[in-house]
Amino acid sequence: MPQIVIDTSVFISALLSKKGAAYKLFLLLDSGLFRVNLSVPLVFEYESTAKRILDKTQISMQDLEHILDYICTVSNKKKIFFLWRTVLPDPGDDMVLELAVASGCDYIISFNQKHFIGCEQFGIETVTPCEFLERIGRLQ
Repeated sequence: MPQIVIDTSVFISALLSKKGAAYKLFLLLDSGLFRVNLSVPLVFEYESTAKRILDKTQISMQDLEHILDYICTVSNKKKIFFLWRTVLPDPGDDMVLELAVASGCDYIISFNQKHFIGCEQFGIETVTPCEFLERIGRLQ
């Protein structure tokens, strides 16, 4: 079963539109087709970024809390005890790479693939939600 980390760009896209691959990916979180990995810093980033765009969605603060609770429930939670700093072009994305390495992930799912140049040295591939859904046979 593929191990993945979902970048904040994909989470926000899923909140903004029910039509895209990002939304479909989140609908499949508990499907058993892949395993999502999560860390406390990543949940906080999801939450803080989502709060800034709530006015562009039909999602209430309570809805957001329920969504985050669900993601936390179905995800493999990891504590990060080491830092891989300044490996990626944007140091803000290193926490995603740290989580992926600690979790033994196969993929980082992101719309910002250029931000993750360098993660291949850890055996991790960066793909878009659409590419990932194709690989698991769920793109229709």
